[in-house]
Amino acid sequence: QVQLVESGGGLVQAGGSLRLSCAASGRTFGSYAMGWFRQAPGKERVFVAAINWSGGRSDYADPVKGRFTISRDNAKNTAYLQMNSLKPEDTAVYYCAVRSYYYTRLLRDYDVWGQGTQVTVSS
Repeated sequence: QVQLVESGGGLVQAGGSLRLSCAASGRTFGSYAMGWFRQAPGKERVFVAAINWSGGRSDYADPVKGRFTISRDNAKNTAYLQMNSLKPEDTAVYYCAVRSYYYTRLLRDYDVWGQGTQVTVSS
């Protein structure tokens, strides 16, 4: 069973950047698709970005397209979410998750979740 630990969250001013990391345990990380999701206070958890097992294909939610970049390094068992041009509405707890086979945008399709990392963007 893969275990996931997110890091890299923090407080940043609007227009700034952060890079989130998702470190995975287990030798089979490279066989999983990986997604990033976020949950703002009082709101549902929503899809942010996803990447396939090789890193060759990715998908982004419209609100982050052009500002966020998802990537992975299977040799390091780590995935990343580079977040640029941050806005106050990006404030949320960010979660990474993995699933076998191809990525989707649906929370229920993901099997293993990290504990989340807080991102706060001040105006």
